[in-house]
Formats: sequence, C-alpha cells, structure tokens
Amino acid sequence: MTDAVGIQLSRVAIQYQTSENKTLSSVNMVMPAGKWTSILGKSGCGKTTMLRALAGLLEPGTVFHGDVLTSDGIPLSDRVAYMAQQDLLYPWLNVMENICLSQRFGGKSADYDRARMLLKAVGLDEVAESYPEQLSGGMRQRVALARTLMQDKPVVLMDEPFSAVDAVTRYQLQDLAVRLLKGKTILLVTHDPQEAARLADAIYIFQGSPAYASPLAVPMSQTPRDIDVDAISLQQTILSMLGAKGGQYAGL
Repeated sequence: MTDAVGIQLSRVAIQYQTSENKTLSSVNMVMPAGKWTSILGKSGCGKTTMLRALAGLLEPGTVFHGDVLTSDGIPLSDRVAYMAQQDLLYPWLNVMENICLSQRFGGKSADYDRARMLLKAVGLDEVAESYPEQLSGGMRQRVALARTLMQDKPVVLMDEPFSAVDAVTRYQLQDLAVRLLKGKTILLVTHDPQEAARLADAIYIFQGSPAYASPLAVPMSQTPRDIDVDAISLQQTILSMLGAKGGQYAGL
C-alpha cells in the first residue's frame, strides 16, 4: 500500500467558461492523511466540481485559482482514484474484466490474483464471471469499490457512491468501505448528514454563492460511528447549516 497523503486547499476558486460567476470562491480545506473528509451542501453548490478539480477532470477553459498542497510535496496527478454515484460498469465486460479495466487502460497486464482477492474482500468471489445486468444495485457498487481498490491510489474521491441503494445496503457498504479503504485519504461528497456523521473525520459545508467551505467540529471517535447522541447532535448541526426547516432538507 502506498503511503497516505494529506491535502490542503488554499483559497481555491473555480469558474466555468460558460458562466459569468464563480462556482467556488476562497475555499480552504484540510484533508488529514489516511482519514475521511466529507463535503455536504445544497444541489449545484460545487461539491462535484471540487472532486473533478482534484481528479484533473475539469472541462477545458475552466478557470482554477488557488493552491492544492500535499503533505509530501508531490502533486496529486496519477495518485487519485474516483468512485462515482453510478457504478459505471461496462455491460459487455464481466465482473472480473470490469475490475481489471484500469490496468488495461494503463497498458499493464491484468493482475487476476489481486482482483480475485478484492472480489473475495467485497463478498463477490462467486460472481467473477457474471455480467453487470445480472447483479443487484448493491452488488454493482461493491464491484465498483473493488475496481477502485484495484487502482491502489493513496487518495480516493467518492461522489455519493452509496446514494442509489436502500438504507440497509448503504449501511453495509459504508462499513465495508471504511474497512477496505483504511489508510487512504478519502474525500466523500454526500447529501446524507447521517452518512457524514458516521464516516467522516472532518466535515465541510459548502455555503453561499459562490460557495465557500465552512468546517464543523467532529467527534474524535473511531469510524464508522454508531448513531449515538454525539452522532445525532452532529447530524442536527449539519442539517441546520444546510438550512433545513421542520426536519426537511431542501438540498435533497
């Protein structure tokens, strides 16, 4: 496993070429090495834009200002894995082939032994030859998690990866991700305050227009957290900062 890397964002601002206004402005964040950091905010506030910026996936012509600093002084390029909301599995490839896809794109020989080990870790070793259409939504997301792990990058960007599954499956996937991604630096975008309260060691709320990042105080307890009094209190704080009224969150 590669060494964990801490990330610091300093006065980051992003403006799309097609927009007269900035999407993000003066964003300051610290993502501790080997820990989970979560971003929440209303729809369209720039959460995914931040992930795409860190992954080097911004559209041509997008203006980026500010600094992205790493704890080891090495740029993030080629050290980031991205796990999206959709599983993005290729329907014409079986599970094993989907997991090994990044190696094929990188011009490397597929490491089937490692792929089998990861499939076993996510509890899918018996479906290696199955195709995505034969799997449930939760199973497909576990394949996507195994594919992310196959890249073995020190930084993992996750864009609402568990939002499309039922509550019980989401809970199970959260626990699985914490266990298998241990030691990596995770930046998780989520709309779910409970998910952030369970998983995150650091939490930022994107507020305003253009958006800036407001940090929250997070319990020092080990993740994934039980939904105890502290976690519920944190969840209520998140909802309040997101502008929830009457227990409802308009950003959903």
